[in-house]
Amino acid sequence: MTDGADAIAVTMGEPAGIGGELTLSAWRNRIDRNLPPFFAVDSPDRLARVAERLDWDVPLTIIEAPEEASGCFAASLPVLPIDVPGSMTPGQPDPANASSVVASIRKATECAMTGSAAAALTNPIHKKTLYDAGFQHPGHTEFLAEIAGIDRSVMMLLCPGLRVVPITSHISLSQAIEALKTDDIVAAALITVQALRRDFGIENPHIMMAALNPHGGEDGTMGREEQDIIGPAIDALKQQGVSVSGPAPADTMFHERAREGYDAAICMYHDQALIPLKTIDFYSGVNVTLGLPFVRTSPDHGTALEIAGMGVADDRSFVASLTVAADIVRQRRRYRTRDDKALA
Repeated sequence: MTDGADAIAVTMGEPAGIGGELTLSAWRNRIDRNLPPFFAVDSPDRLARVAERLDWDVPLTIIEAPEEASGCFAASLPVLPIDVPGSMTPGQPDPANASSVVASIRKATECAMTGSAAAALTNPIHKKTLYDAGFQHPGHTEFLAEIAGIDRSVMMLLCPGLRVVPITSHISLSQAIEALKTDDIVAAALITVQALRRDFGIENPHIMMAALNPHGGEDGTMGREEQDIIGPAIDALKQQGVSVSGPAPADTMFHERAREGYDAAICMYHDQALIPLKTIDFYSGVNVTLGLPFVRTSPDHGTALEIAGMGVADDRSFVASLTVAADIVRQRRRYRTRDDKALA
C-alpha cells in the first residue's frame, strides 16, 4: 500500500446476489455519507443491467488501471472490467461464473497488495457454487492468506462497541471443539493485539478470552477445555506481555458494562462471536481480515439471494466496510510514519 493510493477495490461477489446492488447504492449515496473513493472489479454489463432493473441512474466509467478511479469517482462509478461468461439472473447462481468471482477477488487483492488500491472490500460469495467449481478454501479469509503468501490470517468482526475474533469459523460445532488448540489461540491473539495497535491505534490493548463451556466449565465439572487448552494459552500470552483476562463465561461477557473492560474478545467458535455482534448491530457489522499485508474488509452478511434484484438490500454493512477500510488505511499510515520517525 502506497501513500498515494486512496481508492478501494470492491470485488464482484456472487453475481446472482446483492453485491452489485450494494456497490451501486453506496456510489449513489457517496456524498451524503462522505464515502472514500472506490472502484468495482466487476462486469460493467452486469452492473449496468442491475442499475437498469432497479431504475437507478448510475453512470459507469470503464478504467484500465486502479489509479484512474479517484479522478472519475465524483461523476461516475469506476469499473475495472471482469468478464462474466454465465447467466446473471438474480437469485440463481451459475457455476459458470465461479472463475470470474475468484478472478475478481484475485485482482482486487493484487491491487491492494501492490498499492494501486488503498484496500480491498469483498462482496459476499456463494460458497457452495464455488465449492462445486473446485474452490478449495473455507472462505475469503483462508483464500486471501494464500494469495498473500502468509501462513495464518485472522477474522475479526466489529461494530461500534465490540470486536470479536473466532478461533474456529466455518466448520461444524463438533469439529470446532475438536480443532481447538492452545497454539492456535495464542497465534490468533498475538495477531489481534498487533492489529489493535497498528490498525486501530490502541497502544495497550486488553484481550478478553471467552470460555468454551457453560459457566466457564465450573472448575472442570462441565468440561476441561478451560483448564487444558484455553488457560495455558492465557498463561503463554501473559508471558509474552499481553494484557489478557479470562476465560470468561460467554453468557456474561457481552453485556454493555462488560464490553467496556476489553478491546477485543477472543471466542472459541463462530456463533459464540457472531451472535453477540449481530444482536448489538445486525445491519452494520464489518468483517476485517487481520494479519494480511494489505487492508481487507467485507460486509458481515451473505449473498441474500432471496432478495437479489429487488432493490431492498440494506447497504449499511457495505458502507461501514468502506469506512472502516479507509480508517484502517489512515491509521496504518500514521503508524508507519511514527515508526519511520523513531528509526530516523
